[in-house]
Amino acid sequence: MSNDDAAKTLARWRNQGWLTRIKRGVYAAVPLEADTTAQAIEDAWILIPKLFEPAYVGGWSAAEHWDLTEQIFKDIYVYTSRPVAKRKQTYHNISFVVTHIPVKYQFGTKPVWKKEIKILVSDPTRTIVDILADPKAGGGIQHTVDCLREYFKSTHFNESQLIEYATRLGNGAVFKRLGFLASQLLGEEAPLIHACLSQLTKGNAKLDPSQKADKLVTKWRLFIPINLQIGSEIQ
Repeated sequence: MSNDDAAKTLARWRNQGWLTRIKRGVYAAVPLEADTTAQAIEDAWILIPKLFEPAYVGGWSAAEHWDLTEQIFKDIYVYTSRPVAKRKQTYHNISFVVTHIPVKYQFGTKPVWKKEIKILVSDPTRTIVDILADPKAGGGIQHTVDCLREYFKSTHFNESQLIEYATRLGNGAVFKRLGFLASQLLGEEAPLIHACLSQLTKGNAKLDPSQKADKLVTKWRLFIPINLQIGSEIQ
Protein backbone atom coordinates (compact mmCIF):
# COMPACT_ATOMS: atom_id res chain seq x y z
CA MET A 1 0.00 0.00 0.00
CA SER A 2 1.03 3.62 -0.33
CA ASN A 3 2.79 5.49 2.47
CA ASP A 4 -0.37 7.52 2.99
CA ASP A 5 -2.58 4.44 3.36
CA ALA A 6 -0.01 2.74 5.61
CA ALA A 7 0.13 5.78 7.92
CA LYS A 8 -3.69 5.90 8.15
CA THR A 9 -3.92 2.16 8.85
CA LEU A 10 -1.29 2.34 11.58
CA ALA A 11 -3.02 5.34 13.14
CA ARG A 12 -6.36 3.49 13.11
CA TRP A 13 -4.87 0.37 14.70
CA ARG A 14 -3.21 2.55 17.31
CA ASN A 15 -6.52 4.25 18.14
CA GLN A 16 -8.15 0.83 18.41
CA GLY A 17 -5.51 -0.32 20.90
CA TRP A 18 -3.82 -2.92 18.68
CA LEU A 19 -0.59 -0.96 18.37
CA THR A 20 1.41 1.42 20.49
CA ARG A 21 3.64 4.11 18.95
CA ILE A 22 7.25 4.08 20.11
CA LYS A 23 8.39 6.99 17.93
CA ARG A 24 7.67 8.24 14.44
CA GLY A 25 7.59 5.23 12.14
CA VAL A 26 8.15 2.70 14.94
CA TYR A 27 5.22 0.76 16.43
CA ALA A 28 4.84 -2.31 18.61
CA ALA A 29 1.98 -4.76 18.71
CA VAL A 30 0.02 -4.86 21.97
CA PRO A 31 -0.35 -8.43 23.33
CA LEU A 32 -3.95 -9.63 23.52
CA GLU A 33 -3.61 -10.24 27.26
CA ALA A 34 -2.33 -6.72 27.97
CA ASP A 35 -4.60 -4.44 30.01
CA THR A 36 -3.12 -1.29 28.48
CA THR A 37 -0.86 -0.33 25.59
CA ALA A 38 1.83 0.45 28.18
CA GLN A 39 2.38 -3.33 28.46
CA ALA A 40 3.25 -3.72 24.78
CA ILE A 41 7.02 -4.19 25.22
CA GLU A 42 7.92 -7.45 26.96
CA ASP A 43 11.65 -7.14 26.26
CA ALA A 44 13.05 -3.65 25.73
CA TRP A 45 16.07 -4.95 23.80
CA ILE A 46 13.88 -5.62 20.75
CA LEU A 47 13.58 -1.85 20.24
CA ILE A 48 17.32 -1.31 19.83
CA PRO A 49 17.73 -2.25 16.14
CA LYS A 50 14.90 0.06 15.06
CA LEU A 51 15.91 2.93 17.30
CA PHE A 52 19.70 2.88 17.13
CA GLU A 53 21.09 0.47 14.50
CA PRO A 54 23.98 0.13 13.72
CA ALA A 55 24.30 -0.43 17.44
CA TYR A 56 25.10 -2.87 20.19
CA VAL A 57 24.18 -3.32 23.84
CA GLY A 58 27.22 -2.62 25.99
CA GLY A 59 28.44 -1.17 29.26
CA TRP A 60 26.58 -2.18 32.41
CA SER A 61 23.79 -3.83 30.37
CA ALA A 62 26.25 -6.21 28.72
CA ALA A 63 27.91 -6.82 32.10
CA GLU A 64 24.51 -7.92 33.44
CA HIS A 65 23.96 -10.15 30.40
CA TRP A 66 27.29 -11.96 30.87
CA ASP A 67 26.86 -12.31 34.66
CA LEU A 68 29.78 -10.01 35.43
CA THR A 69 27.57 -8.23 37.97
CA GLU A 70 24.55 -8.91 40.13
CA GLN A 71 23.61 -5.24 40.17
CA ILE A 72 20.46 -4.35 38.24
CA PHE A 73 20.38 -1.15 36.21
CA LYS A 74 17.14 0.44 35.09
CA ASP A 75 18.62 2.10 31.99
CA ILE A 76 19.85 0.13 28.97
CA TYR A 77 23.30 1.09 27.74
CA VAL A 78 23.67 1.30 23.96
CA TYR A 79 26.54 2.16 21.62
CA THR A 80 25.40 3.47 18.24
CA SER A 81 27.00 4.83 15.09
CA ARG A 82 24.06 7.20 14.59
CA PRO A 83 24.46 10.83 15.67
CA VAL A 84 23.58 11.22 19.34
CA ALA A 85 21.86 14.48 20.29
CA LYS A 86 20.86 13.36 23.79
CA ARG A 87 22.80 10.89 25.91
CA LYS A 88 19.70 9.79 27.82
CA GLN A 89 16.66 8.91 25.71
CA THR A 90 13.28 7.49 26.71
CA TYR A 91 10.87 5.55 24.50
CA HIS A 92 7.68 3.96 25.79
CA ASN A 93 8.82 4.59 29.37
CA ILE A 94 12.05 2.69 28.69
CA SER A 95 15.28 4.59 29.36
CA PHE A 96 18.38 4.21 27.22
CA VAL A 97 21.83 5.70 27.81
CA VAL A 98 23.33 6.19 24.36
CA THR A 99 26.96 6.71 23.33
CA HIS A 100 28.18 7.39 19.80
CA ILE A 101 30.86 5.09 18.40
CA PRO A 102 32.20 5.02 14.82
CA VAL A 103 31.29 1.95 12.76
CA LYS A 104 34.95 0.85 12.55
CA TYR A 105 34.98 0.36 16.32
CA GLN A 106 31.90 -1.87 16.37
CA PHE A 107 33.80 -5.12 16.82
CA GLY A 108 33.80 -7.81 19.48
CA THR A 109 30.03 -8.33 19.52
CA LYS A 110 27.80 -11.38 19.61
CA PRO A 111 24.22 -11.75 18.36
CA VAL A 112 21.38 -12.37 20.80
CA TRP A 113 17.98 -13.39 19.44
CA LYS A 114 14.79 -12.12 21.03
CA LYS A 115 11.44 -12.74 19.33
CA GLU A 116 13.29 -13.50 16.06
CA ILE A 117 15.01 -10.11 16.28
CA LYS A 118 18.79 -10.07 16.25
CA ILE A 119 20.40 -7.71 18.75
CA LEU A 120 24.16 -7.30 19.04
CA VAL A 121 25.74 -7.26 22.48
CA SER A 122 29.41 -6.69 23.29
CA ASP A 123 31.11 -9.97 24.18
CA PRO A 124 32.56 -10.24 27.71
CA THR A 125 36.03 -9.04 26.71
CA ARG A 126 34.73 -6.11 24.66
CA THR A 127 32.46 -5.20 27.56
CA ILE A 128 35.49 -4.95 29.85
CA VAL A 129 37.46 -2.87 27.33
CA ASP A 130 34.51 -0.49 26.88
CA ILE A 131 34.03 0.14 30.59
CA LEU A 132 37.77 0.62 31.06
CA ALA A 133 37.70 3.17 28.23
CA ASP A 134 34.84 4.98 29.97
CA PRO A 135 34.11 3.88 33.56
CA LYS A 136 30.77 5.73 33.43
CA ALA A 137 29.62 3.03 31.00
CA GLY A 138 30.35 0.50 33.74
CA GLY A 139 28.34 2.37 36.35
CA GLY A 140 31.39 4.13 37.80
CA ILE A 141 34.91 3.00 38.61
CA GLN A 142 33.99 0.98 41.71
CA HIS A 143 31.48 -1.11 39.77
CA THR A 144 33.92 -1.36 36.87
CA VAL A 145 36.49 -2.84 39.27
CA ASP A 146 33.89 -5.36 40.50
CA CYS A 147 33.07 -6.38 36.92
CA LEU A 148 36.74 -6.78 36.08
CA ARG A 149 37.23 -8.98 39.15
CA GLU A 150 34.37 -11.23 38.03
CA TYR A 151 35.75 -11.33 34.50
CA PHE A 152 39.16 -12.46 35.71
CA LYS A 153 37.51 -15.22 37.78
CA SER A 154 35.27 -16.41 34.95
CA THR A 155 35.78 -18.63 31.91
CA HIS A 156 35.39 -15.48 29.79
CA PHE A 157 38.90 -14.26 30.71
CA ASN A 158 40.97 -14.12 27.53
CA GLU A 159 44.25 -12.28 27.89
CA SER A 160 45.21 -12.17 24.21
CA GLN A 161 41.76 -10.97 23.25
CA LEU A 162 41.93 -8.23 25.87
CA ILE A 163 45.17 -6.92 24.39
CA GLU A 164 43.85 -7.23 20.83
CA TYR A 165 40.61 -5.34 21.56
CA ALA A 166 42.33 -2.61 23.56
CA THR A 167 44.87 -2.14 20.77
CA ARG A 168 42.16 -1.92 18.11
CA LEU A 169 40.21 0.61 20.14
CA GLY A 170 43.31 2.79 20.31
CA ASN A 171 42.60 4.32 23.72
CA GLY A 172 45.87 4.52 25.69
CA ALA A 173 44.05 5.01 29.00
CA VAL A 174 42.60 1.50 28.70
CA PHE A 175 46.04 -0.10 29.10
CA LYS A 176 46.87 2.18 32.04
CA ARG A 177 43.64 1.32 33.86
CA LEU A 178 43.77 -2.36 32.93
CA GLY A 179 47.43 -2.73 33.91
CA PHE A 180 47.01 -1.00 37.26
CA LEU A 181 43.85 -2.89 38.20
CA ALA A 182 45.22 -6.22 36.98
CA SER A 183 48.34 -5.70 39.13
CA GLN A 184 46.06 -5.29 42.16
CA LEU A 185 43.75 -8.20 41.31
CA LEU A 186 46.12 -10.70 39.69
CA GLY A 187 49.45 -9.72 41.21
CA GLU A 188 52.47 -7.90 39.80
CA GLU A 189 53.88 -11.00 38.11
CA ALA A 190 50.81 -11.81 36.01
CA PRO A 191 51.65 -12.01 32.27
CA LEU A 192 48.95 -9.44 31.52
CA ILE A 193 50.89 -6.82 33.49
CA HIS A 194 53.91 -6.99 31.19
CA ALA A 195 51.68 -6.85 28.11
CA CYS A 196 50.03 -3.66 29.39
CA LEU A 197 53.35 -2.05 30.30
CA SER A 198 54.58 -2.57 26.75
CA GLN A 199 51.55 -0.65 25.44
CA LEU A 200 51.75 2.42 27.72
CA THR A 201 51.33 5.77 25.99
CA LYS A 202 52.84 9.07 27.10
CA GLY A 203 51.10 11.38 29.55
CA ASN A 204 49.02 10.72 32.64
CA ALA A 205 45.39 9.63 32.76
CA LYS A 206 42.79 9.33 35.52
CA LEU A 207 41.49 5.99 36.69
CA ASP A 208 38.07 7.64 36.72
CA PRO A 209 37.81 10.97 34.85
CA SER A 210 34.66 11.85 36.79
CA GLN A 211 36.39 11.73 40.20
CA LYS A 212 39.00 13.88 41.86
CA ALA A 213 42.25 11.96 41.97
CA ASP A 214 45.50 13.37 43.34
CA LYS A 215 47.54 10.21 43.91
CA LEU A 216 49.78 9.46 40.92
CA VAL A 217 50.94 5.90 40.34
CA THR A 218 53.98 6.68 38.22
CA LYS A 219 54.46 3.11 36.99
CA TRP A 220 51.09 3.28 35.25
CA ARG A 221 50.99 7.04 34.63
CA LEU A 222 47.64 7.01 36.36
CA PHE A 223 45.93 9.24 38.91
CA ILE A 224 43.74 7.24 41.28
CA PRO A 225 41.15 8.33 43.88
CA ILE A 226 42.36 7.85 47.45
CA ASN A 227 39.11 6.19 48.54
CA LEU A 228 39.17 3.47 45.83
CA GLN A 229 38.48 0.00 47.23
CA ILE A 230 39.93 -2.83 45.15
CA GLY A 231 40.19 -5.64 47.68
CA SER A 232 42.61 -8.55 47.80
CA GLU A 233 44.20 -10.48 44.95
CA ILE A 234 42.16 -13.16 43.23
CA GLN A 235 43.33 -16.58 44.39
